[in-house]
Amino acid sequence: MLLELCITDLGVISEVSLLLEPGMTALTGETGAGKTMVVEAIDLLVGGRADSGIVRPGADEARVEGRLVDNDGTEMVLTRVIPRQGRSRAYLDGRPTIAATLAEIGHRLIDLHGQHDHQSLLAAAVQRESLDRFGDIDLDPYRQARDRVVQVEAALAVLGGDDRERAQAIDLHRFQVDELDRAGLVDPDEDAALEVEEDLLADGVAHQEAVEGTRVVLADDGGMADRLAEAIGLLADRAPFSATHDRLVGLQAELDDLIHDLRSTSEGIEPDPQRLDQVRERRRLIHELQRKYGDTLAEVMEFADRTRARLAELESHDERAARLDADLVEARDALLVEAGRLRKARQAVAPDLAAAAQAHLPELAMPHAQLEIDIDGPAGDEVTFLFAANPGSAPAPLSKVASGGELARTMLALRRVLNQGPPILVFDEVDAGIGGEAAHTVGRALSGVAAAHQVLVVTHLPQVAAFADAHVVVVKESDGESTTSTAVRLAESDRVTELSRMLSGSPDSTVARDHAEELLATAATERSS
Repeated sequence: MLLELCITDLGVISEVSLLLEPGMTALTGETGAGKTMVVEAIDLLVGGRADSGIVRPGADEARVEGRLVDNDGTEMVLTRVIPRQGRSRAYLDGRPTIAATLAEIGHRLIDLHGQHDHQSLLAAAVQRESLDRFGDIDLDPYRQARDRVVQVEAALAVLGGDDRERAQAIDLHRFQVDELDRAGLVDPDEDAALEVEEDLLADGVAHQEAVEGTRVVLADDGGMADRLAEAIGLLADRAPFSATHDRLVGLQAELDDLIHDLRSTSEGIEPDPQRLDQVRERRRLIHELQRKYGDTLAEVMEFADRTRARLAELESHDERAARLDADLVEARDALLVEAGRLRKARQAVAPDLAAAAQAHLPELAMPHAQLEIDIDGPAGDEVTFLFAANPGSAPAPLSKVASGGELARTMLALRRVLNQGPPILVFDEVDAGIGGEAAHTVGRALSGVAAAHQVLVVTHLPQVAAFADAHVVVVKESDGESTTSTAVRLAESDRVTELSRMLSGSPDSTVARDHAEELLATAATERSS
């Protein structure tokens, strides 16, 4: 919903601020007052083409701001600034953006019906979606079949590669796997363990000599063990030193453990040049594999697993390719079946949608107009709304043959049939070339659409304006040197005066005022019913 629209220095408009409500709002005013500038402002707001010529004389730039509520309830502010010199600027919630972003938002929220490019129903994709919604067509089987084709094609693409490239890859992977398998890697911590063993083996004699020297100091006659035993004997049974005696006894036990450990370690160290060579060669192999395949032994082992798996894929390529080729044939056949089903479903419902919309055209002052829907493409996905305004004319794409008024009224007819679409509908020139009962019918139709959408309509006809829930009049003022326009929301009591002006050109005419009151009363009765 469009909650608020602010316009500054756009065309003849100096400054306008409008608070808008749900339902139908009519914009009226004398010719040249600037009503279409309000529609132009909305067009700019949703990414329309900006021309510096629309900047009000004497101003440096034009500015349009709109506060909207998205379908999910999120409120946002769109801004468009058009300078007299330079490129236009766009903002979303006060932050710079590009016009394309505003256009994306506008396409989702606003439809402009008239001489504008933002009419979603003119887009082929929207016409197709509208037909599918109208006919409640189930698209899931077709989408699933199409997705299956895409998946199989993607799998074949990944499998890909020509025979020569595949043979080269197989040779490389086989070499790597053979090299890694021969290494027999099973423990990611093997190199650390080998490093400890290499240290022991490389300096075995020196280790034994150091152990023996230490043992002599600690355990030989007159060594530390004997001296400690002597000290323990001297302090035995001497009460003041009982705590010290106990500590020395503890040291004696610890010393005995140390001497035992030294003896055990020393006995395990035997010079073994052959084993030392084996350890060093193994470590050299491990470091070479790390240089090629990973920083750590764990990474090398992970690389080996991946390479084996990839080699298996490459060696089974022909078998898997044949299986995928068969799957692709099956998937494409299934897609053709679903495409045919979808095409028939769209062909079946197209005449119903065209007839339902065309039934509203006579009451919208197009009694001889024809509306058809052309279906083409394998899945009937090329949906085109065709229109002919007069007998004898061949129906052609709606966007190319309808005038502004015809196009707006045709869109109105379609909107009466299709409840889906953007929540905000703006109609300009919807009443071009009509009057009398047709104008009354157009007003009633717009009011009906406003039950499900917010509708803004620029109109010259009092019969249409009478159906509005709210009425805004654009007033032009001149001081002899410049002309400016403002927009005013009318109180209910002032609507009679404006409708009287629209009916007779004389807002004070008693006959016109009576007629205006009658129009408002009739419209109110029809709206409530």
